[in-house]
Amino acid sequence: MEKKATSNETQPLTSKKDISDCNEGEDCKENGLLIRNPKSALRLMEDGNKIHPGQGNKEEAAQISNGYSGVQSSVPCNGMGEVEDAQCTNPAATTTTTTTSTTCGAEGQQQLMELEDRETWSKKIDFLLSVIGYAVDLGNVWRFPYICYQNGGGAFLIPYTIMAIFGGIPLFYMELALGQYHRNGCISIWRKICPIFKGIGFAICVIDLYVASYYNTIMAWVFYYLVSSFTTELPWTSCNNAWNTGNCTAYFSKDNVSWALHSISPAEEFYTRQVLQVHRSNGLDDLGGISWQLTLCLLLIFIIVYFSIWKGVKTSGKVVWVTATFPYVILFILLVRGATLPGAWRGVLYYLKPEWQKLLATEVWVDAAAQIFFSLGPGFGVLLAYASYNKFHNNCYQDALVTSTVNCLTSFVSGFVIFTVLGYMAEMRNEDVSEVAKDMGPSLLFITYAEAIANMPASTFFAIIFFLMLLTLGLDSTFAGLEGVITGVLDEFPHVWSKRREFFVLGLIIICFLGSLATLTFGGAYVVKLFEEYATGPAVLTVVFLEAVAVAWFYGITQFCNDVKEMLGFTPGWYWRVCWVAISPIFLLFVTCSFLSNPPELRLFDYNYPYWTTVVGYCIGTSSIICIPIYMVYRLIITPGTLKERILKSITPETATEIPFGDIRMNAV
Repeated sequence: MEKKATSNETQPLTSKKDISDCNEGEDCKENGLLIRNPKSALRLMEDGNKIHPGQGNKEEAAQISNGYSGVQSSVPCNGMGEVEDAQCTNPAATTTTTTTSTTCGAEGQQQLMELEDRETWSKKIDFLLSVIGYAVDLGNVWRFPYICYQNGGGAFLIPYTIMAIFGGIPLFYMELALGQYHRNGCISIWRKICPIFKGIGFAICVIDLYVASYYNTIMAWVFYYLVSSFTTELPWTSCNNAWNTGNCTAYFSKDNVSWALHSISPAEEFYTRQVLQVHRSNGLDDLGGISWQLTLCLLLIFIIVYFSIWKGVKTSGKVVWVTATFPYVILFILLVRGATLPGAWRGVLYYLKPEWQKLLATEVWVDAAAQIFFSLGPGFGVLLAYASYNKFHNNCYQDALVTSTVNCLTSFVSGFVIFTVLGYMAEMRNEDVSEVAKDMGPSLLFITYAEAIANMPASTFFAIIFFLMLLTLGLDSTFAGLEGVITGVLDEFPHVWSKRREFFVLGLIIICFLGSLATLTFGGAYVVKLFEEYATGPAVLTVVFLEAVAVAWFYGITQFCNDVKEMLGFTPGWYWRVCWVAISPIFLLFVTCSFLSNPPELRLFDYNYPYWTTVVGYCIGTSSIICIPIYMVYRLIITPGTLKERILKSITPETATEIPFGDIRMNAV
């Protein structure tokens, strides 16, 4: 039976009591809904169709935790969630275009469910460590040092810093603010920003699944090395093993053995012939069988991941106390050890010696932009997910500055850890550092650095802690990537998965494991390289570019800055506004166009990737981005009205964000 709203009520979905029963000027609480008498002052703002607290209530509004929220609806609905045919009888309501009420029907129930079930971080330090653990990963250890010395050494720090200030950090801050304000994952958040761009959320989930399919395989390699390190003599020290060839040269162990043109170190043969077994594959067209050793290692990795994230941020927030802090302890130990090695100064000099003329090359600036972007990691849905579990008034501005600074400094310090050892290697081989440092990517860790460790005193100890460090660096990044998918899906389908998180996480882990099988073959390293270059790079850049445009130009930079002010109490300055509106999108467009105009020529070990693999790579990357235009078309088709009306409805937020404000609050507890 329909029930008309009386003059002094905001009707909850399940209300059984009239608000008129409450005393004038007092609050009513019924069915978890805390409602203030509408005679209190409200200031209705037309910008963004939001209700803001009156001037006299701003101080009170600032004290409300994000457990309370106000939901607005431009169309009144009855207690059954059905839309009324006429305006409510409240005379005050007829004088304004906005009626404060619960959202109608299933949408309102979904919002209430989100509020009731939304967990928050136990402590702020859990959030900070989780974000730092996500941003600081294996790329900080192997990619930054290589990119730095390849692009002018110390001179590279200039474009790197500029790109961080005007591109990376503003995007990092933007995602934290969006996630914290709207309190949703990467899919459902677009209902509150610009619905037609909801395909961005689905694209992010696909990209995260691609990353999980190859990134955790690298973790399996690390785990294999870790297990192999528990011996008195590391297996990549000598050439007397079953996997070694006649070109194996253990130049460290014998003074009369010199390094020749065709010499192969025992560490390289252990990596390529024992761990990867790439000699048993002819390339991407003949991957060979599956390595049972790596399959077992990957299974153990996923078991660790599952029991770390299955309960949500309450458990993962505790795990990162180890996985995010332990690498810094090991980095310090390795830095001190590396600095005491003979020839370490040669590596440091090579690392930092500036080549100013390289600053004139466009490639240097492209590499700087790509490095800072992929290091901080916007666009993977992780920052949105993690920030959505924050308190509403948490200072995400300060968090963005602290975590991005820690990330950049970690990359810089990692360069010293790597290059002191490379200098030592060059001294032992009697070669130039440039010859020793020609390896890049995983090879820098699994071959060059592993070989140096094997020939240090107490090599077993240093090998164990080094690969433990790599394992923890990778694990918290894996936690974060999967949490981006989990939060996105659970927020989009709360009625299905909100009470079944453990089962959803289990299913997701199984899908990721099955998707990784191709990377566990004897030619799996070739698949990992292909996914790393094509499946994520241009796709993530495109996603974040569209995200920045949607927020700054469709949602509106003024509205976004007002949202930040509601959380933090101050409006972002002109620097941030200009970055979000123009500089950051140009920054992303610059990197994307540079990548597409000059795609990398892939080569791994002695295998040159054929042309058709480039086509396959672009197809994999496109398979995620295609979600965006598909959803746009779908959205326009299902929206009623003329084409103009459909477009206008599709770019207008369809769901009000649950925010605390002065006179009307919803208690979700």
